[in-house]
Amino acid sequence: MDSLAETWVYLSASPLFHLTLTLVAFQAASWLFERGGRSPFLNPVLGAVLIVVAVLVLTGTDYGTYFQGAQFVHFLLGPATVALAVPLYRQWHRVRRSALAITVSLLCGSLTAILTAVAVTRLMGGSETLLASVAPKSVTAPVAMAIAEELGGLPSLTAVLVIVTGIFGAMFGPMLLNLLGIRDWQARGLAMGTASHGIGTARALQVNETAGAFSGLAMGLNAVATALLLPLLWALLVRFGLV
Repeated sequence: MDSLAETWVYLSASPLFHLTLTLVAFQAASWLFERGGRSPFLNPVLGAVLIVVAVLVLTGTDYGTYFQGAQFVHFLLGPATVALAVPLYRQWHRVRRSALAITVSLLCGSLTAILTAVAVTRLMGGSETLLASVAPKSVTAPVAMAIAEELGGLPSLTAVLVIVTGIFGAMFGPMLLNLLGIRDWQARGLAMGTASHGIGTARALQVNETAGAFSGLAMGLNAVATALLLPLLWALLVRFGLV
């Protein structure tokens, strides 16, 4: 028993352990996702998060210690995001033909995501700090956290809300689009990328390459649109005493 305890202490202090935990958790969640017929309720990201959180809670490991070991995965988010350009390049002829529709839908989607988040939070009595943290929830995490900090929000809370938004969109987005009778893969991809950023884009890529390409495009452009629009909207809301 003493030997096992010493081994555990060594492993828990090793960066390799937390990197391995992250990879194994995602593989286990992906296996369950495939065995479950790719049900949206078995989203691999959600499953991996639950597994990792459970291990950290049971072992009493703080997030800082975990992140030191898992930061290599965090580093790979950059190349993974850039790799979304590959399916976009393959669908570029469709993007050029739909430039006006894409622009209008992105602006509408970005404004809707911001205003609905602020309105609901305001109606529920949220503070100005909470409003600033919620407003950029539909943008990819690095951009959302930077925007929230600029507005006076809590970047850590924004990161959690971004993940929750992405998982929720990946789980329920396709069902809602089916319910609304939206069958066009370009429109479905734009909706998923605008509303639920990277996690929604991953889900769109699993279903259809065209949807994945347009979702990746929407994710990137929505980040730019939100970064430009939200500070202006926030200034107006403050001016009229709405936040």
